[in-house]
Order: sequence, then C-alpha cells, then structure tokens
Amino acid sequence: MAEPAASTVQFNLERIYIKDVSYESPAAPQVFLEQLAPQLDLQLGVQHAAVLPGEGLHEVVLTVTLSAKQADKSVFLVEVQQAGLFRVAGISGEPLDRALEISGAYILLPFVREAINDLVGKGGFPQLLINPINFETLYEQKRNKIKKSAN
Repeated sequence: MAEPAASTVQFNLERIYIKDVSYESPAAPQVFLEQLAPQLDLQLGVQHAAVLPGEGLHEVVLTVTLSAKQADKSVFLVEVQQAGLFRVAGISGEPLDRALEISGAYILLPFVREAINDLVGKGGFPQLLINPINFETLYEQKRNKIKKSAN
C-alpha cells in the first residue's frame, strides 16, 4: 500500500507594490545650511491579511518609518508601506502567520530599503542604508507581547 503524499508547502510571491509613501522635510531649506548630525529613529511593523482565503492569497505589508531630528527640529520624516501578494498553500494557523510575517517581510525589505534611500536622496540628504533586520526576533517579540496581554 502506497504512503499518502505529504502535503507540499507553497509560498509564492505574486506581486510587489507600494501601498503608501510619504516624505517631508519641514526644516528645508534652512537645514541644508547647518552642519548635520541628526539622530535617526527607525520604526517598523509587519501586518498581513487574507485577500482571498479560499485561494490562499495573502497580503503582507511592511511599514517602515524613519525620522531624523537635530536638536528639536525635524530634519526629515519618511514612511513607506511596501506590500506584497503571496499565494500560500499547505500551511495554516501559526506556521502561516510565521511564514507571512518573517519570510514575507524579508522579501519586501530590499524594496523598502531602496524606496527610503531614493526618497532621502531626492530630499537632498546623503545616502541612507537600512541595516539588516531580524524579522524572526521581531515576530517572537510580537507573539510574546500578545501572549502576555491575553493573560
């Protein structure tokens, strides 16, 4: 008797797109007359939602907000919501959440990095590169926070 075939996990990227983008430099042009050494603050979040659950289509949105401040002045603020449509089969529940929030975010990060670097450069500031991000650690922290709030 033949063994039943193990279910095959599929995780396919179908589309990448910018969902929202924002850039502002409220202190320009005066900020260019100063010697700059701004403090950078990077905030990020990953959300996902089923688009067509019966067909395994899910949207992952990686939101990155980067602010630069010097003293009490905002040098610039940039926010990018980079999204992707993923078709997933063979997993559900927590493993699906993990795949979308970790693997999906890793796939989207280079696009966010490029968009932010481009916006900051077009705003007249030096090139800015975002360091690698450990989405697995962020996912575990998010899960632990949810577990603690549920107790």
